[in-house]
Amino acid sequence: MSTHAEVRYGDDELSEQVVHDYLAAHPDFFEKHPSLLSALHLPHPTGGAVSLVERQVSVLRQKDRKLERQLKDLIEVARANDLLSAKIHELTLQLLATTDLRGTVRALEVAMRSGFGAEHAVLIVFGDPDDFTDVDAGRFFRVVHKGAEELGPFKTFLNGSSARCGKIRDAQKAFLFQGDADEVGSAALVPLSDASEIGFLAVGSTDAKRFHPGMSIDFLTRLGDLVAGALKRF
Repeated sequence: MSTHAEVRYGDDELSEQVVHDYLAAHPDFFEKHPSLLSALHLPHPTGGAVSLVERQVSVLRQKDRKLERQLKDLIEVARANDLLSAKIHELTLQLLATTDLRGTVRALEVAMRSGFGAEHAVLIVFGDPDDFTDVDAGRFFRVVHKGAEELGPFKTFLNGSSARCGKIRDAQKAFLFQGDADEVGSAALVPLSDASEIGFLAVGSTDAKRFHPGMSIDFLTRLGDLVAGALKRF
């Protein structure tokens, strides 16, 4: 038995599907029968009734508003991407101008805090701290033995090859951001080379939604590649 409503004309029965298929196959039907078009009325969502033409106009307006919102979102994303690309380009030029590790680290710190607006940022480099005593960049630059016990909470991340975004564990926050750990609501961990061969960059935000697992990591990946390339020079 058909599940569609039926319209009876004498002994004939027309299902809604038959009417639907006929109109779909003959889109010019109402052009040939304008009087029927003007006579049709449909229930209005807010009460009363409107003509079929008015209803169609209303539907088209709703679609138009939806498309406008989508276009606006795309434009905002494009502008944000352009801005990030410009900042990456500027950082690249700054790093190319550096002649030693100290200058490279300093350029990175300034770019992260000023250029990229990072509230908290830490550059972790694997190695012997005694080999980097000539680099003084405050809390931004940290040299840690790769097998250090403090890196235990980062084991899963360090074994991977992609950036991680979202809320991080208390032990991770305490190690990275120390006295500012309680201020960090979300963070991004960016590996430097495959499996964090050189180290990693950590960026923290007071906004718990600033970094989240569903966000695109393309920009962070490029940043990690750029920083890794700059550090490998020295």
